[in-house]
Amino acid sequence: MYATNCWIIASGVGQECIIVDPGMPDISHEIEAIVSEHKLKPVAALLTHGHLDHTFSVKPLADGYGIDAYIHSEDRTALASPEKIHGAAFIEALSGLEFEEPISVKELRNGAVLNFIGMQITAIHAPGHTAGSLMFDINGELLVSGDVLFAGSIGRTDLPSGSAEQMRKTLKSKVLTLSDDFRVLTGHGAETTIKYERANNPYLKELRA
Repeated sequence: MYATNCWIIASGVGQECIIVDPGMPDISHEIEAIVSEHKLKPVAALLTHGHLDHTFSVKPLADGYGIDAYIHSEDRTALASPEKIHGAAFIEALSGLEFEEPISVKELRNGAVLNFIGMQITAIHAPGHTAGSLMFDINGELLVSGDVLFAGSIGRTDLPSGSAEQMRKTLKSKVLTLSDDFRVLTGHGAETTIKYERANNPYLKELRA
């Protein structure tokens, strides 16, 4: 639903993995099947932000595997109270559903470093889409951009806690400063690279001008 990308990242078959942005509907069984097929061991669930299309399946997965869920402190309340950062129409469609945090939630702030799957994962606070949006820099080579940066576009800023001004600041100080070599795994759509987006993304081109 909403064509959200959920990323399962590992160094190889039979290794530890992280699960990023398990969305909706409940896709926990599909993720478990992939994990089992590749003989992976989940060690953490990472959330780029608190919107339900990125978090809906985190509780069954985190609790089922007995792992921590990581989210920025600004978006944590959305895990149990998603109405705080969603539009009215979206919340109305989910009326009657109750939400709870996973058993173990860890809050992240800008610059927090996680050492999982034999890699260094650095949290980059990137507000604009939501106040607590994060990107994850993995080993200085891979960027999980969530709904900050897409191939040819950026995330919307018109929902509660979103800010067009904050998004511009994020793009200028947190995205355009990254190395061209980064491979970018986006929250929706195709993967891309910083080099390609710097040259072709109209939002980044406008800021550069």
